[in-house]
Amino acid sequence: MQVLKSLEELRAWRKQLKGSLAFVPTMGNLHEGHLKLVDLGRQRADAVIVSIFVNPLQFGANEDLDSYPRTFAADCQALVERGAAAVFAPTVADMYPRGLAQQSYIEVPDISDILCGASRPGHFRGVATIVAKLFNMVQPDLAIFGEKDYQQLQVIRLMSKDLSLPVKVIGMPTERAADGLALSSRNGYLTATERQQAPLIYATLQTIAAQLKAGSAIESAVAEATERLQQGGFRIDYLSVRRRNDMAEASSNDNELVIVVAAYLGKTRLIDNLQVTR
Repeated sequence: MQVLKSLEELRAWRKQLKGSLAFVPTMGNLHEGHLKLVDLGRQRADAVIVSIFVNPLQFGANEDLDSYPRTFAADCQALVERGAAAVFAPTVADMYPRGLAQQSYIEVPDISDILCGASRPGHFRGVATIVAKLFNMVQPDLAIFGEKDYQQLQVIRLMSKDLSLPVKVIGMPTERAADGLALSSRNGYLTATERQQAPLIYATLQTIAAQLKAGSAIESAVAEATERLQQGGFRIDYLSVRRRNDMAEASSNDNELVIVVAAYLGKTRLIDNLQVTR
């Protein structure tokens, strides 16, 4: 596996590559969910490249940029074992040579301002900007993202379509622990007690989905779930039923839905979602 540290190394590697290329963008601290994306990339393309870059542009002032886990050596070993062809690991100076304050931005309107976008102002501007930059640098045929960050995936799909980027964006179902908790690098922040409580978030989504399929009103299902999570020790940021395609609030006439949640357990902010068809 090639370890590429600069844009010059990346472009030289890309120029000599034969066949199709799948791309998996990450912030490192890789878990099985990330590695399943690599597996899918190997199925869909001749080679897979993974980027590892903790992007400061998508972190707010009081978020966990400095403490975000960085495990580069272990990440590389895992990628070798899964058959990745290359890893691209640029520095902040490589990605933002004029500095963050002087960086040009990409904004995807409306969808970037709701849910996680409302709670984390500027977050999706940082996501859209870095993903567009990485697409331009890597020049992949397809890019694979996990569906745990469902809103992020939709932002990237819209951005790619709006900018006519020649990259096929693929979403992959969320990888979960045996008890249902969505795999996330931030799960490592949970205490042992909180880790035992955490699966309630997915169980609650499953309950809402069952109620919606049975004909319950969205408002009542969400209200019951909100109380259940609060009693289970969660501090809810949002819990909402949205239309799957554009993430607008769902009505009784909508059938293709996604239930989305963000909630704090102690100091850890967890997100999850569940798609449901009525």
